[in-house]
Amino acid sequence: QVHLVESGGGLVQPGGSLTLSCVASGFTFSGYGMSWARQAPGKEFEWIADIDPTGSSTNVENPVLGRFTISRDNAVNTLYLQMTNLKPEDTGVYYCMRGNERGQGTRVTVSS
Repeated sequence: QVHLVESGGGLVQPGGSLTLSCVASGFTFSGYGMSWARQAPGKEFEWIADIDPTGSSTNVENPVLGRFTISRDNAVNTLYLQMTNLKPEDTGVYYCMRGNERGQGTRVTVSS
């Protein structure tokens, strides 16, 4: 059974940084591409970054391009999202995804 547990969210001021983590279990983590997605209040679910099984290829969507970095450590079954220069519009619940399966999410609030 796929189990994804996100952590690292919190309250941060505009311009600040956070790193989210997602610990995966129940499947062979190194065999799957993974993604991060988010849902902001009142907005649609939004895919923001994905990474191939080895970590050698990544894709980051325009709203966060140049500010967010996706990475993974297959040795510890963990997916990361490094977020810099955070903006109020980055506020939302962030989800670790394997296909359409996701964890419970971690909340990020960007506010002064």
